[in-house]
Amino acid sequence: MIAKKYDASKDKQFQILDQNGKVVNEKLDPNLPKETLLKMYKTAVLGRNADIKALQYQRQGRMLTYAPNMGQEAAQIGMAAAMEPQDWNSPMYRELNAQLYRGVTLESVFLYWYGNERGSIRPDGVKILPTNIIIGSQSNIAAGLAMAAKIKKTNEVAVFTIGDGGTAHGEFYEGLNFAASFKAPMVAVIQNNQWAISTPVRKASNSESLAQKGVAFGIPFVQVDGNDMLAMYVATKEAMDRARKGDGPTLIEAYTYRMGPHTTSDDPSIYRTKEEENEWALKDPIARFKTYLLNKGYWTEEEDQKLVEDVLTEINDTFKKVESYGANVDLIEIFEHTFAEMTPQLKEQYEEHKKFLEGAK
Repeated sequence: MIAKKYDASKDKQFQILDQNGKVVNEKLDPNLPKETLLKMYKTAVLGRNADIKALQYQRQGRMLTYAPNMGQEAAQIGMAAAMEPQDWNSPMYRELNAQLYRGVTLESVFLYWYGNERGSIRPDGVKILPTNIIIGSQSNIAAGLAMAAKIKKTNEVAVFTIGDGGTAHGEFYEGLNFAASFKAPMVAVIQNNQWAISTPVRKASNSESLAQKGVAFGIPFVQVDGNDMLAMYVATKEAMDRARKGDGPTLIEAYTYRMGPHTTSDDPSIYRTKEEENEWALKDPIARFKTYLLNKGYWTEEEDQKLVEDVLTEINDTFKKVESYGANVDLIEIFEHTFAEMTPQLKEQYEEHKKFLEGAK
């Protein structure tokens, strides 16, 4: 069992691909189909380039504040690839790649960060909740989804993601404690990207690892090389299977790195060194996965060049379309997508704000 009692002083992170793209744990290589591996890689390339362009759009004043994902592609895609279509994802705000892999369009992602409410609408059957800025609440939301799945016997598993800093929030513990107590089908994935804005993990927690917080809940836990897409897939798949059998939650720590700023309002050069960034650049999750595909004969440099060209065209065309909509939406759209049907409170708030705007004219 991968998710085992974890001793940070003795055990290494669970890994299948090393930073050079070499398989170091052949027995646990999931040997995924070629089409799945290529989907994972192509999603990562789209996500990385969309991140770079989003930063440029924001700097040009064409997009609102944006939270980059560069460096965390494997942690997100490996997790998403292990989920089944019926499973729920309760995300944080840094989830571009998981969204893209599970069927959210790039147009929707850009619409959200552009300030258009339609960016929170999900296609039918895509069970990933809208971007969630409220840190820690992902855990309680997922616990509710998981408990509903258990009661209704729907065979769904709820996966929530949270950053390293988010594990210091009370709701992280509340949701996990609830799910563990009732053996609800839930998986928790901590994306430990080393920095909670400017606070390093070593100052935010005295634990030797964030994975070992699972001890308090009495659930399996594991620290995974979060830049290894295959390891993230295998660890998440095992946790999903365990939850689906009725054995309750698992806690996964994806040990990764945020290569860019926390958001476009942040300047990481103030609090971290170039040496640190360069060291982590050698562990780039996309580069190692590309090497893995090249070595298997599933990919070529020519195909890679063509992919990047196509992706950049798609990104530019998508953002032009988003800009053509503008940020203007009907007032009611701000209220009507929170629940399946507007609650009495939301209806009241809508009417009050509508009157306020009419009076301001």
